[in-house]
Amino acid sequence: MVSQNRPFHVFLFPFMAHGHMIPVSDMAKLFAAQGVKTTIITTPLNAPTFSKATRSRKTNSGGCGIEIKIKTIKFPSQEAGLPEGCENPDSLPTPELASNFFKAVGLLQAPLEQLLLEDQPTCLVADMFFPWATDAAAKFGIPRLVFHGTSFFALAASDCVRRYEPFKNTSSDSEPFVIPNFPGEIKMTRAQVPDFAKYNIENDLTPLIEQAKEAEVRSYGIVVNSFYELESVYADYFRKVLGRKAWHIGPLSLCNRDNEEKAYRGKEASIDEHECLKWLDSKKPNSVVYVCFGSVAKFNNSQLKEIAIGLEASGVEFIWVVRKGKDDCDVGKEDWLPEGFEEMMEGKGLIIRGWAPQVLILDHAAVGAFVTHCGWNSTLEGIAAGLPMVTWPVSAEQFYNEKLVTQVQKIGVGVGAQKWWIKVVGDIVKREAIEKAVTQIMVGEEAEEMRSRAKGLAKQARRAIEKGGSSHSDLNALIEELSSHSVGPFHLHHQDPSGPDTSIPASSLATTPLF
Repeated sequence: MVSQNRPFHVFLFPFMAHGHMIPVSDMAKLFAAQGVKTTIITTPLNAPTFSKATRSRKTNSGGCGIEIKIKTIKFPSQEAGLPEGCENPDSLPTPELASNFFKAVGLLQAPLEQLLLEDQPTCLVADMFFPWATDAAAKFGIPRLVFHGTSFFALAASDCVRRYEPFKNTSSDSEPFVIPNFPGEIKMTRAQVPDFAKYNIENDLTPLIEQAKEAEVRSYGIVVNSFYELESVYADYFRKVLGRKAWHIGPLSLCNRDNEEKAYRGKEASIDEHECLKWLDSKKPNSVVYVCFGSVAKFNNSQLKEIAIGLEASGVEFIWVVRKGKDDCDVGKEDWLPEGFEEMMEGKGLIIRGWAPQVLILDHAAVGAFVTHCGWNSTLEGIAAGLPMVTWPVSAEQFYNEKLVTQVQKIGVGVGAQKWWIKVVGDIVKREAIEKAVTQIMVGEEAEEMRSRAKGLAKQARRAIEKGGSSHSDLNALIEELSSHSVGPFHLHHQDPSGPDTSIPASSLATTPLF
């Protein structure tokens, strides 16, 4: 157990993938702005992602907040049969090495325990992919919190689908079913259910998923990147009906207030942010659709070409972020764009190959809608920016997130994606469907109604993180509870850059601004 009068200290331990690291960078800023001593645990090659994101941290409380520390533990690449330097799933030379990567992840328990022994933090926030973190923290009497990086809605819906298996009562992959014992009469199809949930087939990840579920039940609770007003019914369901302890502390991306902070999240952008902003500045308000499918999804060349033709046919100005993922049949080809497409679209369409400063783009007044894969980071960033969405889920929990956007909040239209993909996304969605969805989200009375609802949610999101808001209050409640859980009084340190550290008792948190 942590000794008396030590400062309140949170360890953040994210999974080594950008979709997990980015929100944890934001979470670190959130805790630090509250005066919480904050340390991010990661591996050497992933450390620069965090140092870049946190070095531009600013708070709105006159310079309050303390430095975010980054500690590294060696990633055991060689012990797990990986090439040196493979410390991120993106760096794997072949998908077949994924099981080796997770083997290496499992070997991180011992070095993490050494850091827990040395630093004795107040709590450990560890990613769901580290199920052993619950036992590691328990050895030292430290509460472990789980971070999934998704919504209350998806967590609760997936639990119900897994528990009741309603897809077994359907006669085909396309026949819809209603998620049983779940609020809102939410409909989906068997094809949209993750493969690991509907087939009793063991694979390399099956044991890890089972271990994660079991470790979550034994953990202290869950922190959720969301805000109460967005999914109040499902937050209540998750906590009161399913009986899980959880705190909503988002949208985490809103801790990034200026352009520099927004541009420094994740990988280095493939386009200069000033060039990007200059292009957007030349456009009318709500005239540009932003198209991006996250850091993991790979579309084959045929599907990319359908997107290009669909965007052109819509007549809407666009920014399109392309990862240029190829399946085996596409190796060596560069025919994913119609001939002369970029020249024809010059001034009307901007293609970014690689990584884009997404939050910076979404927040620009010229952007009027977002075509998204419904990863939770992107979905919540779109909501925080007040944008209606064209939903194109691919895998993971993305089909659940789509239902929250289209069926619950009614701020989006589906492009018609029906299949849960594992590797490369094939040409299932045709150009006509893309043109129709983009036009529907950008033009006409229905588009304006969706945009109005989205703008309303964005206002609620910003209120949630301010003093007295729902996320502000939940974060305070979490810190208060963790303080009382441990032995002895804890103090939150506020560092004045012009002088020595001072301390404030945790009981005064209610008057401390969130950011």
